[in-house]
Amino acid sequence: MKLISYLSEGHDRVAILVDGLLYDAEVLHPDLPTNMNMFLVYWEDAYSMALAGEMMIKEGKIPKSKGFPYDSVTLLAPVPFPHSCRDGYAFRQHVEAARRNRKVPMIPQFDQYPIFYFTNHHSIQGPGDIQCMPDHFEKLDFELEVAIVISKPGRNIRAEDADEYIGGLMNMNDMSARRLQMEEMLLNLGPAKGKDFSTVIGPWLVTLDELQQYEVPAKAGHTGKNFNLRMQCRVNGKQVSDGNMKDMDWTFAEIIERASYGVDLNPGDVIGSGTVGTGCFLELNGTGKLNDPNYVEQWLQPGDVVEMEVDGLGILSNTIVQEDDDFSLFARKKSV
Repeated sequence: MKLISYLSEGHDRVAILVDGLLYDAEVLHPDLPTNMNMFLVYWEDAYSMALAGEMMIKEGKIPKSKGFPYDSVTLLAPVPFPHSCRDGYAFRQHVEAARRNRKVPMIPQFDQYPIFYFTNHHSIQGPGDIQCMPDHFEKLDFELEVAIVISKPGRNIRAEDADEYIGGLMNMNDMSARRLQMEEMLLNLGPAKGKDFSTVIGPWLVTLDELQQYEVPAKAGHTGKNFNLRMQCRVNGKQVSDGNMKDMDWTFAEIIERASYGVDLNPGDVIGSGTVGTGCFLELNGTGKLNDPNYVEQWLQPGDVVEMEVDGLGILSNTIVQEDDDFSLFARKKSV
């Protein structure tokens, strides 16, 4: 099942997508929550009712006249107002390449435990324009990822049980302003301003029942579901990244286990996978320069269209837009 959040009369509403048409929750069942946050809070009942409604559409018991084209409305992030947003670091290929390009050895702790950082959940957005300030364009980057949303509360969740807490999967673009990120990380406090202006998810949330055909075993020594989903990114129609979710070393189940240790996870918490191998310009530029000293770096520019396509999860499309404001933090740096 594909769940979509869209804008209607100034409010977010939830619908399902069937054969190119959206069917509002109210059409599926009068007792269904009408927005995604409440849908997730009452996930067990809401999910079952929505699945039954989807079957009624497919059987013709709910007529197509009750649906409307998904491109006729403003799509929001599938989870428009997440309670939190964590981002993992699950793909060894990406980590290894990034460290090799910086001429530092692979860090052994990567293979010991999964890690994540918190990003700004108020900057979550869906398809459409990404507003960027001048400093963001100092090495502006995309990051090709997959994300999950938590669909029931839990604490101290074991990896063996953690897949039961996943509502579904969606594309994720962890936008990154690399100069801001790299300057701040010299002080060992994480990426902060390099990340907090935009994190994109969408175009819809795909529940796990629809992804069973893609399931593959986790890597040796790991626990939880994994999926054979090709992941691609195109910038202005040109493919720049090509990876696969099955290459995740740490599973979402294992990330959930660590994230929930001594902490409550709640419906509406979003967790990203981290960047797939080849999934950002930072990695691609580093590899290019390592192989060719004359390699010309690529970074996102105003007007660029970024499309992220993941098998089974759809295409997430965004346009980079420059805000009409020349304010720069870099210009205010103190000299030393």
